[in-house]
Amino acid sequence: MKPQQELQQEPQQNLQQRIGQQRVQHIVDSYLLAGNEPAAFDAYLHTLLSQHPDGLVELALVETLVRNWLTIPMQKGVPFLTTAQDQIEQWLQGLEHVSLTQSQFHHITGLDPKTAFDCLEQLQHQPAPAPTEMT
Repeated sequence: MKPQQELQQEPQQNLQQRIGQQRVQHIVDSYLLAGNEPAAFDAYLHTLLSQHPDGLVELALVETLVRNWLTIPMQKGVPFLTTAQDQIEQWLQGLEHVSLTQSQFHHITGLDPKTAFDCLEQLQHQPAPAPTEMT
């Protein structure tokens, strides 16, 4: 049997995870990012969320959205997520910095930027991991 404190932490972690996933889904739904292959997109997004903190994925989605905003037709679907993953790898390796401000993130998503930017700040204080590959 698990100690009471551990039982209380599990629902809290589960709630935080669900909130993070809802925030990511809000961004995806707001800009119709899934494209024409929603099942493949959802599988890729699930993989990204299992490999990286939700806040970092949020930030990468918005950064990718901004960078592709004037591209016609705008990149969506799995290619969009591939670009977002590349962006995450650039940040993790310290090769690039986020170009968005917290205010811009809020205006684009309607979400509190603190979660995403705090996540990035925490990662910048950790040693850089080796790049990951998606299959």
